[in-house]
Amino acid sequence: MFRTTAAQLRAHVARVLASCLAIVIAVAFVVATLALNASAKAGVLQAVGAQYTASDVVVGPGEEAGEEAAAALGALAGPLAATPGVAAVSADRSTTVQVRWPERTGSTYTTVQGLGTAEALRWQRPAAGRLPTAPGEVAVSTRAGVEPGAVLSVTALTPVDAPAAEPAAEPAAEPAAEQVRVVGTVDLGGDPTAGIAPRVFATDAQVLAWGAGDVEQLRLAAADGTSAEQLLERVGALLPAGAGLSALTGAQAAQQVADAFTGDAQSLTSVLLVFGAVAVLVAGLVIANTFAVVLAQRTREMALLRCVGATRGQVGRGVLLEALVVGVLASAVGVAAGAGLAAAVAAVVARTDAPIALDVLVVPPVAVVVGLVLGTLVTVAAAAAPARAATRVAPLAALRPSAPAAVRSRAGLVRLVLGLAVLVPSTVAMALSARSGSLTPAVGAGALSFLGFLLIAQRLVPAVVALAGAPFGRLGGVPARLAAGNASRNPRRTAATATALVIGVTLTTAMVVGAASTRASAADAIEAAYPTDVVVQGPDGVGAEVLDALRGLEQVAAVAAVDDVQVVDAAGNGFPLTGVDPAAAREVVRSQQRSPVPAQGQVVLSTSAAATLGVGDGGRLQVRADPGTGEPATGPQVELVVRVAAGTEQFAVATAADVRRAAPDARPTGAWVRLREGLSAEQEGAAVDAVTDVVAGALPASDVSGVVALRSSLDQLLTTMLLIVTGLLAVAVVIALIGVGNTLALSVVERRQESGLLRALGLTRGQLRALLAWEALLVAGVAGVVGVVLGTGYGLAGTSSVLAAEAPVVLDVPWLQVAGIVVVAALAGVLASVLPARRAANTPPVAAIAD
Repeated sequence: MFRTTAAQLRAHVARVLASCLAIVIAVAFVVATLALNASAKAGVLQAVGAQYTASDVVVGPGEEAGEEAAAALGALAGPLAATPGVAAVSADRSTTVQVRWPERTGSTYTTVQGLGTAEALRWQRPAAGRLPTAPGEVAVSTRAGVEPGAVLSVTALTPVDAPAAEPAAEPAAEPAAEQVRVVGTVDLGGDPTAGIAPRVFATDAQVLAWGAGDVEQLRLAAADGTSAEQLLERVGALLPAGAGLSALTGAQAAQQVADAFTGDAQSLTSVLLVFGAVAVLVAGLVIANTFAVVLAQRTREMALLRCVGATRGQVGRGVLLEALVVGVLASAVGVAAGAGLAAAVAAVVARTDAPIALDVLVVPPVAVVVGLVLGTLVTVAAAAAPARAATRVAPLAALRPSAPAAVRSRAGLVRLVLGLAVLVPSTVAMALSARSGSLTPAVGAGALSFLGFLLIAQRLVPAVVALAGAPFGRLGGVPARLAAGNASRNPRRTAATATALVIGVTLTTAMVVGAASTRASAADAIEAAYPTDVVVQGPDGVGAEVLDALRGLEQVAAVAAVDDVQVVDAAGNGFPLTGVDPAAAREVVRSQQRSPVPAQGQVVLSTSAAATLGVGDGGRLQVRADPGTGEPATGPQVELVVRVAAGTEQFAVATAADVRRAAPDARPTGAWVRLREGLSAEQEGAAVDAVTDVVAGALPASDVSGVVALRSSLDQLLTTMLLIVTGLLAVAVVIALIGVGNTLALSVVERRQESGLLRALGLTRGQLRALLAWEALLVAGVAGVVGVVLGTGYGLAGTSSVLAAEAPVVLDVPWLQVAGIVVVAALAGVLASVLPARRAANTPPVAAIAD
């Protein structure tokens, strides 16, 4: 049988290539995902763990460290320095300061890291200039965009602690700004955290002067002749019991930091592998369909083998051997293609400002093994059912024409009943779980629901194709009527062809609808959290001149002043209370249903605020101004009627008049700004910059944020995710289209005599090509429509199950994109029919009939 199988493979190279292509794409996808994941981990380990590369042992607080850990760590520096085998000990500290950067409005809060107390253990490498050596000097990360020689204005945030029993006679003065010079820049390389905020480095003495507290960690260098493991053992023996300290080697500490950072990346890898599993599943369906059709065409060949002495086992083993050879070859090519794809992606990422460096491509052995084994097993498993069917071919079948097996068989009826039994209850369970926000049950029910659909697809899809075929005859004439008849004549082949495409379209539609609904729900939540376009917060108050300047901006439509005060209720619970003028607030608040404007004598509470304060809708809430001294509140008490707004994220909002009744000294501390309608994304960004410039000039410590900037970031993030996911799901769709092309090509061979007879009866070449194009359009169009219907339902259910427990869900179906998916699926099916139709049209009628 081996020689027979080899002869079959040589005689049908095109068929082998068609079967191989689907598994090549699926295996390449999985291998590329594993390779890129390994490369990203290696890059992150090298970049994020850079501070530990020069250290042999790192000592710091453990996971269960208490307040005593910091003091114990500081006291441990001396004994560790005297330990045999220790060459140097560096104590690391950091603090937070307020920095005004050159040529920038406003200031930012930045963490300053000390260079450590041991020069031998400094990991920072200057890209330009040098590292600081004295107070008044700092180095900054290269991404800060500051060159050596620049001057920064730094304000230390050291708190002033006055005894509670003896209050200071005069208010404490604000910390003075200090001018420091940048003496160097530090290139953090591919550190993915480097771009989050500018890094500042200073000497240990400078960091202490700016308010650094206890030692955060100790880094040790081993002396010559002492390994890191030996030093770790000695250091571990010196750690005080019960202090909550832990010791790791430098390599272990770097790996720990890298693992903490790549937690999300690991989740992303899992998601990608889920899509890879989908691609493999679709590839398996395509291969199973291909083998089933091929073996159906080889019925006489199998029967002749039985006639000349081949046993059932030999025939079955021959089919499985053919699948094994195809699987091994396709998997090997897929592994190579996956490595090449990963290398291409790494090369592109290396030329961009990506958050994770891919400087070195790592193709782990497990990726190669998984690719080879997975592709081979899927191919053999996909061929198992066709192989079993081939063993049932009787020798006499070689002497009579074969008819396709009827769908309305006992096995078909069992499949239909089982599919309905799975589909109906799981769909109901999915809907109920989605409504309650139960993600895990919804996912499980959704998977069972889709499995139930696959079981009934063999009955459902051909019926839909037959129903849709009736209008085709009126649209396309004779070729269209013949195409509808051909699609309905072999329901098994039609169902198998459409099912693979349905899976790809369903997944794509689900992600498109899910992303659109997530975007709408998130935008709605942001509008509730930030009830207007831009929010200005000034800790020192916002004067009338700033409000007038904001109203004078061209892009601003309305401005409302906001009072923020701290109050306490009758039970002594302290909370922030925001005061607004109702008339002005109505001009700026966009989502008044989610964030209602309070009336006089009323306070609007979020659901969480009502639960925290223990009040309900329509209840009464007594508030007084919080003196902030720890003494009981003695100011005037104001009683307000509670209105609970389920959608708002604002803790408590009342009218400005009611706020000033409770706190007569209250003054505007912020503003809500509404932008003019019709601004583009660029114009909205420019408007936010204009507001920032106005506020920063008068209020350096102010903060400007709002729904416009957040909505823009959200849209950019979701759009990027949608493009990535759509690209990944396109892999499954491409594989499904390969299956459509395979089935059409094989059906052309199967109907060779029929096509020749039609040509002999007067059907032209163009009409024959149109016949196959109409058939492909019919099957692919029906698959697209069914996939879109299923995907829309699953997308809405998935979005609801993820978001319902956190916030109100806004379901959104992008009808234009959904319609585009159907059109693309139908056109792709037509394109898949071009080569088979050309081959059928070019075959002479006499040659076709003579076969």
